[in-house]
Amino acid sequence: MTVVDAAVPVAQVFASALRGDPCLLLDADGPRGLLPTAAWLCDADPVDEALLGLCHGPTVDIGCGPGRMAQALARRGRPVLGIDIVPEAVRLSIDRGVAALLRDVFDPVPGEGRWETALLADGNIGIGGDPVALLSRVRDLIATTGRVVVEVAPPGTGVRTRHVRLETEVGRSDPFPWTLVGADAIAAVAGAAQLRLASQHRYDERFCAVLEVV
Repeated sequence: MTVVDAAVPVAQVFASALRGDPCLLLDADGPRGLLPTAAWLCDADPVDEALLGLCHGPTVDIGCGPGRMAQALARRGRPVLGIDIVPEAVRLSIDRGVAALLRDVFDPVPGEGRWETALLADGNIGIGGDPVALLSRVRDLIATTGRVVVEVAPPGTGVRTRHVRLETEVGRSDPFPWTLVGADAIAAVAGAAQLRLASQHRYDERFCAVLEVV
């Protein structure tokens, strides 16, 4: 009889990565490389800071991870709240002095309808595998004069949804859906969520878009 190791909850594997364990990203075709968790655990770099310059006023950082972006906003004197579904990420954010909650973006979020900016950095447009549903929810979080700052994939990516797994020394996670949205596709995705593309920006090899309420 072949014994198959049980999958480990995604949050447990990601917590292991946030403790410094190398974390492999896999999809149906096999390994896709390591997550850049070491960079996420550092302070914001100059490219991060340039992207954060697009954030206006009170900001909710969705999928804040260990809090480097939220911390950089707080250092600018901006009110900021980080939310994440991984307890270890929330703990690390709080350890940085950042206000953070263990919260799914689709659950009630403090300040709904009043945030000036919602931030989706580090590819977090992929959360849930349905970027239109995610942006529709995020639209409800921001004020009518607010904006969504979204980090996107390079032009030519289009919209690609796949099921991925994370693997560290604690084990391999269950598969979960994740979507890449390219700079070439963000306008159409935003439009389907009743948002409009206000501007696009490139900082070194990273791309982002600013979306506003229609």
